Amino acid sequence: MPGLRQLFGSVSFRLALNYGLLAMFTMLVVIAVFHVQTVGVIKQASARQVTLAAQRMTHQFERGGRPAVLETMRQMLEDGADSDTELYQLLAADGRMLAGNFTGAPGVERGYRPTERDIVHAGRPSRALLLSLPLKDGSSLVVGEEMSDQRRIEALVQRAIAAAASVALLLVLLGTWWFRSTLDARVEAIRRTTRHVGAGDLTSRVPAAGQEDEFALLDRDINQMLDRIESLMDGVKHLSNTIAHEMRTPMARVLAQLHNAERSGSPEIQLRQANREAIRELEALTTLFDKLLQIAEAESGTRRQSFQPVDIAAIIGDVVDLFDAVAEEQGIRLSGRSGGMELAVMGDRDLLAGVIANLVENALKHSGVGAQVRVEATRDGDSVAIRVDDNGRGVPPALLARLGTRFFRVDHGTPGFGLGLATVRAVVHLHAGSLHFVDAAPGLSVQIRLPAASG
Repeated sequence: MPGLRQLFGSVSFRLALNYGLLAMFTMLVVIAVFHVQTVGVIKQASARQVTLAAQRMTHQFERGGRPAVLETMRQMLEDGADSDTELYQLLAADGRMLAGNFTGAPGVERGYRPTERDIVHAGRPSRALLLSLPLKDGSSLVVGEEMSDQRRIEALVQRAIAAAASVALLLVLLGTWWFRSTLDARVEAIRRTTRHVGAGDLTSRVPAAGQEDEFALLDRDINQMLDRIESLMDGVKHLSNTIAHEMRTPMARVLAQLHNAERSGSPEIQLRQANREAIRELEALTTLFDKLLQIAEAESGTRRQSFQPVDIAAIIGDVVDLFDAVAEEQGIRLSGRSGGMELAVMGDRDLLAGVIANLVENALKHSGVGAQVRVEATRDGDSVAIRVDDNGRGVPPALLARLGTRFFRVDHGTPGFGLGLATVRAVVHLHAGSLHFVDAAPGLSVQIRLPAASG
């Protein structure tokens, strides 16, 4: 009993069984309609035959009277054609049977439509289709046809229906079992993978199916999801390790300086110096956490709710004006161009301004004296393309793919935490854009493509 409850508790079994029973019911309805129509056609053919025979006998009476009718009845019963099913009676006005080959048909109403009645024919009860017509001398002529052949056909059709229903039920049960087994096998592969993942094995994947169907698409989506989860978990692990490393060194320096200053006899200037260094290190750590929070906020997508049309050309003009004095002081030529047109995208103005400012600041930091930094934006179909190019020392091609990774720095001697380009990547992704780093030989070209605002 528990096994039966478990079987009916299976969605695949219930689904297959319901569809199988529906198909079986549909088949039975079709067979029933066929049966009714077949029996109806046979009855109509018998009724026409009885009616024609009765009309022929009536014509014989009109030409030759009773003797002609009796002679015709004798010939019809002796000609060997359907003699075993043909029925005839000649009844007197008082209901006595004058001639005929069957008895026991009371209540046959006179008319022009055959009716079914129980009779006795050849000494055995039977069912017949009878038509009673009045004759001019007051007698009645009853013509009919025994329905034994029709009954045999009906019984044959009913047996065929029963056999078909039995075979259909068997096929439904076999099909349900096969469907459930096949579906369970496909689902079990997914369940086995999820159990492994739940146990901590993030490398487990759903095996590829041999055929391209809905389950193959589901398997592919699940594997892609697991790839993404594994990548995110690796990123979280790497991030936590890197944060611990980045915090450990400055915190160790702060503690060492404070311990040295805490010693008795330390001069006041040493105490102040230790205090300043501790403040500087803690401010750097605050900056680190602010950048991490900014990246997390961008990756969460919460800022999308405040997106509005933003003019990229105006942002470029503001950023170039902001860094113009810094570039001039460093001996770098900074220029911005947007083709004199409005380039609108849907986004957050502050975040996009931070992206362009971050890229310009990086270019100025790594270009060197005499370099050129150019910021430009153009409309390209349904997108707005933004480029920040410089002709400085650039980045080795082997390291281009790692740009934008958290805590990655090309030059470890340069101050910073390696989160600037990671912030840029997160903000561009938030705006459904793409970010590419290209070797400009010499220098570096940072290319951003954002969807243009509609309308």
